[in-house]
Amino acid sequence: MNNNKGHPFALPLTSRALLLGSVLIAGCTVGPDYVRPAVEAPPAFKEAEGWKVAQPRDQLPRDRWWEVFNDPLLNELVAQVQVNNQNIKLAEANVRQARALTAQARSAFFPTVTGNASATRGSLSGGGRSTNVGGGGNGNTGNGGGGVANVYNVALDATWELDLWGRVRRNVESAEAGTQASIADLGAATLSAQALLAQDYLLLRVQDAEIDLLQTTAKAYETSLQLTKNQYAVGVAGRSDVVLAETQLKSTQAQAIDAGVQRAQLEHAIAVLMGKPPSALSIAPAPVNRVFPDIPPGIPSELLERRPDIAGAERRAAAANAQIGVAEAAFYPTLTLSATGGFASSSIANLFTLPSRYWTVGAALAQTLFDGGLRRAQTDQAIAAYDASVATYRQTVLGGFQEVEDNLAALRILEQEAAVQDEAVKAARESVTITTNQYRAGTANYLAVVVVQAAQLSNERTAVTILGQRLAASVALIKALGGGWSPPADADVAQTKPGS
Repeated sequence: MNNNKGHPFALPLTSRALLLGSVLIAGCTVGPDYVRPAVEAPPAFKEAEGWKVAQPRDQLPRDRWWEVFNDPLLNELVAQVQVNNQNIKLAEANVRQARALTAQARSAFFPTVTGNASATRGSLSGGGRSTNVGGGGNGNTGNGGGGVANVYNVALDATWELDLWGRVRRNVESAEAGTQASIADLGAATLSAQALLAQDYLLLRVQDAEIDLLQTTAKAYETSLQLTKNQYAVGVAGRSDVVLAETQLKSTQAQAIDAGVQRAQLEHAIAVLMGKPPSALSIAPAPVNRVFPDIPPGIPSELLERRPDIAGAERRAAAANAQIGVAEAAFYPTLTLSATGGFASSSIANLFTLPSRYWTVGAALAQTLFDGGLRRAQTDQAIAAYDASVATYRQTVLGGFQEVEDNLAALRILEQEAAVQDEAVKAARESVTITTNQYRAGTANYLAVVVVQAAQLSNERTAVTILGQRLAASVALIKALGGGWSPPADADVAQTKPGS
């Protein structure tokens, strides 16, 4: 015990010098400093050659990109996805968890202070020994015999492991990069849910268009059936024509009913994306908006900043790089400062008096001399984990380039296909008109009418399918370009308040 007549926690000059020297050398940080892994980004997208760029280039809204499809109901549904989608809630909870882990890592910069109080009673032995602790009270057991004594103690203990080699700094660096990765994951989950809902909704509208086409065609076939019945009644047509017309009508009606299966499933999928049970959502049939937004693809290198999944993969590489420094710091000694101050006495009445006070201060240096290769194996593991994260990052970048190229090509080719298909539909309609008039005039049999009607329906349905593919590819291209996501600010990363 060391009693001092000055401040109860005053440090001797030698201890203060030791502390100052330790702080001065605490600027060393082992491990490699992070450099973003190099990726090969082409100067331009191959499929963007001749691409019509929107004027102005910011025609695509960054934060509410789905509004380019000009559908108020779609806008309303997407807004609910951002609030109620469970995958988004999961990603948001992961962000809060990552922020809490960052706060935990930062806490290692500061000393740990604990308080304790105790009261004990026990027997002592020894000739003439006094139980007076800290100079307070009179607990003499008498001469030559044992006795019973009380000991009361109140103290504060402080320990602080100095970050000599940057282990704590690297841990914080890794945690902050992990938080940024989690924020990017939240952006990716949000964008994915938004894009999936937009695609499902637009395909549902396309399904409405197909159902309407089949129902309209079935009504036309009812007219044709009535025509064959009239022809049969006057002996111009045979019974086989009537049966053929009935078969065609019932087949088309069955197809219209069957198309309702996919529509119902799309409606159910939209409800789940909105965080609702399927029974809680009903979407009335409506015409599809044939809106194909002009989407500026930009240059490939911009994709590294615009896509949340790429940003998340890059931040995980940064976190893994920092862990190499954490592993390497284990090869160096640790310096821990400790201090204790308090009051101890055998009499509670004299506990908080000057004679009962005590304090200690010290430093401990520790170095692992042999660990059977543990630290080397941990460092090798950290290096391998970094290499794996770099490979994942580069593969994610390549996947992003591919998605953009795929959808640019799809939109370009589908636009050409739609133009040709529209001509085919026009020709098929004209063929039906001509053949039907020939049948009425008695110069063609009904089988010819059925053939051209089937060709018309097939071409009409193909045109609707291409429409759905073009709308889905438009959404997919927006998603591939990152939608409205943008990298988080430093303040967003540092925020640790739960629920933020």
